[in-house]
Amino acid sequence: MLSSCAVIRAYRTDGPDGPNIYSFEQRARDIIANDTVTFRFPLATHQADWADSIVTKALNSKSKTQGVMIIHNDSIVYQKYWGDITADRLATVFSVSKSITSLMCGIAVDDGYIRSIDDPVTDYLPELKKKAPMWQKLTIRHLLNMQSGLDFDDTYSLNLKHFKRLNAIARLNYGHNVMKQIRGLKFRHEPGTEHRYESMTAQILGVVIERASGRKFADYLSEKVWKPLQMESPAFINIDSPKRGTPHTFGGISTTMKDLAKIGRLYLNRGMWNGRRIVSEAWISQSADYDTSNDGYHFNWYNASSYGKKDEPYPGFYALGIHGQVLYVNPHKRLIMVRIGLANRGSVFVPELFSKLSTKF
Repeated sequence: MLSSCAVIRAYRTDGPDGPNIYSFEQRARDIIANDTVTFRFPLATHQADWADSIVTKALNSKSKTQGVMIIHNDSIVYQKYWGDITADRLATVFSVSKSITSLMCGIAVDDGYIRSIDDPVTDYLPELKKKAPMWQKLTIRHLLNMQSGLDFDDTYSLNLKHFKRLNAIARLNYGHNVMKQIRGLKFRHEPGTEHRYESMTAQILGVVIERASGRKFADYLSEKVWKPLQMESPAFINIDSPKRGTPHTFGGISTTMKDLAKIGRLYLNRGMWNGRRIVSEAWISQSADYDTSNDGYHFNWYNASSYGKKDEPYPGFYALGIHGQVLYVNPHKRLIMVRIGLANRGSVFVPELFSKLSTKF
């Protein structure tokens, strides 16, 4: 019975297609408070009207795109919306949350809560020392680079032979005790020997940040990012249950397109926000500088090498979530691009589209 309850709960909650960008409205969640002072991207005097034909052709309504926003030199030069989304409506950005969790890890290092990302995870989650010996070899760096070695898959296949793995991701999304699931994890191989994307690593990273800082993740994120970046709206992060309150740092943040773009602006400006240092420049470099190692995946961010060779003059970097949620940044061109969608049914890979669009600025 245990093997099916999470999948059944998932079906009852969100149906066969799983969570969508508005499912958070029905979920247990913590608030990420903003402040009274807000920063707003102005509309550019000259809009990039030429982009409309390219965007509309590549990301039309059939692709289930809800919104696209392009910011150049700190001004909105293009925006288009389909369906119910607006620039100010909250939507879940799914695994783009991992990139925000990485940002919080960098801040926790700067604050001295995390001594080193080469510390073993068991320094912060000592109860795992009693589990598999591999836990003491797993470092925070392994979590950031998806090199955990954990036996966990982000599978959504309904094939019966994949049911056990489907149930594991369903438990992570819909279960009421994430820590119990973490304590029961096993390893596929030794940490650090292989890059393999899976969501549990970012979830463990979020728990490490909470334990190290002694703060609720939502409160720490509010203090260090949402308020200083002068976000226009409060945000939310899903939690496993009101009783336990473990935040879904792997994919549970819901925010607006405008505020998500401000995360991009922070990275574009190498960790600075209007003259204030938010996170170290070294952290931005390790996250975003062009590097083809580790399949182009570093500290929960992707760079252009992850979808092919370095064939454009100014490659950017990006955060990516299921259903095609994208935050793309090209600091060389002073560009930030955001795409939010219910699905990604088109033939175009959105980060690659954004990268090609960037060459026209």
